[in-house]
Amino acid sequence: MKRVKRVLYTLVGTVVLFFVGSNIWVVKSTEDRVLYDAEQLDDHRVALVLGTSHKLVGGDSNPFFEHRMDRAAELYQLGKIDHFIVSGDNRTRYYNEPLEMRKALVARGVPTRSITLDYAGLRTLDSVVRSKEIFGQDKIMIITQTFHSYRALFISNYYGIDAVAMVAAEPEFESSLKVRVREYFARTKAVLDLYVFKTNPQFLGEKEEIIIS
Repeated sequence: MKRVKRVLYTLVGTVVLFFVGSNIWVVKSTEDRVLYDAEQLDDHRVALVLGTSHKLVGGDSNPFFEHRMDRAAELYQLGKIDHFIVSGDNRTRYYNEPLEMRKALVARGVPTRSITLDYAGLRTLDSVVRSKEIFGQDKIMIITQTFHSYRALFISNYYGIDAVAMVAAEPEFESSLKVRVREYFARTKAVLDLYVFKTNPQFLGEKEEIIIS
């Protein structure tokens, strides 16, 4: 019985150490490229906007979505971005993150010609990899919230993409606690996906040229 307990304690300790170590690795290896001020940007002219639902379960506007759209439009108006890839889930005709992002950006003054829709951004790994493999971008600016940006940049590092993250405003801490907690587990999964399971995007397909006007 004592030996069983020792094995269990060892397993639990290993899992905890891997969980903590993964999160530290993801954050510390990318935090120097998480930017908050548009003046810090140099020549990352194509932005990858990571998708999320535009509505909450109760039907209210999703502040994560609204803040990302606000930030993206602001950077376009400042002349920091030439083109957007809006990447998200399109699981049914009633749930279409890229289309909602385009509608929101156009409403904020971004022309349609400056927006490319990626309907197969089912998760962050897919969105980042497809920005390079499908849309031919090896230098991107990622737009999302701070806590999410570390994982997106970590994936970019692995795939040799020159990426920076320009972060959007964060919702109130209490209202976003569940999402933040989930991100700790997502970072650990990202390490497993990249270095253990060698996970690929669910969909790749034909390359699509981005024409910057």
